[in-house]
Amino acid sequence: QAQPVESGGGSVQAGGSLTLSCHTASVESAHCVGWFRQFPGKEREGVARRSRLGTTVYADSVKGRFTITKAWAKNAVELEMTMLKPEDTAMYYCALSWSEWCRENGGLELFSDWGQGTQVTVSS
Repeated sequence: QAQPVESGGGSVQAGGSLTLSCHTASVESAHCVGWFRQFPGKEREGVARRSRLGTTVYADSVKGRFTITKAWAKNAVELEMTMLKPEDTAMYYCALSWSEWCRENGGLELFSDWGQGTQVTVSS
């Protein structure tokens, strides 16, 4: 089980786009790969997750703006973020789930092997 490594964070103006990448040797073996974010002083929350079967789930706050895909050539799962808002500013983390229940349940307790995170800052 390789710890995922996130990349692609940065600063962007509102309305802009960023694509985050989650690189891990376990991208094809984990039941789910999920993206989470954490605001200062808040608990980590789920943003999007992709199951090994290809199903995807999104938080209501990002539906229609964020897309999670598997980048086959890169051995990674990417999070394409468009129409970014200042309220999207957070530290973004990638994590793996080895539980088949992750397809229905995106709870943090089902995810292990967390990355170090990548900062996304959206200015107004």
